[in-house]
Amino acid sequence: MANFNKVMIMGNLTKDPDKRYTKTDQAVTHFTVASNSVYRDKSGERKEQVSFVPVSVWGKQAENCDQYLQKGSPVFVEGRLVSSSWESPQGERKFKLEVTAQSVQFLSGGPKRAGGESSADADSVNIQDEPPGGPSEDEVPF
Repeated sequence: MANFNKVMIMGNLTKDPDKRYTKTDQAVTHFTVASNSVYRDKSGERKEQVSFVPVSVWGKQAENCDQYLQKGSPVFVEGRLVSSSWESPQGERKFKLEVTAQSVQFLSGGPKRAGGESSADADSVNIQDEPPGGPSEDEVPF
């Protein structure tokens, strides 16, 4: 049976991106995208649900996201869903789902960066790079 793993999410960053480097000096930037869904309940009342989606971005694209994005920036992310697990220092088994981005598009209308530059000025930055095969266990920075 064939497998398919593709995620597309559009929303706004909940806080400034967090860029780090792996032991092999590869950039990785993490941020969370808040995405709203609107629906009607049984009584016809309009309801809004917010999903908070963690995203990791690798390589040159990670550096661009760190440089041009900030809290509130609107983005469109395409990538794949990745699960990871580890044991906490207290011996608890922890699990995490996040999107590993293959493409991050900066959408116009975002907040201003230092120096008055709008994140909309960075709209043309849409680099698609991902490490071959994705990050290895040794490169996950936590």
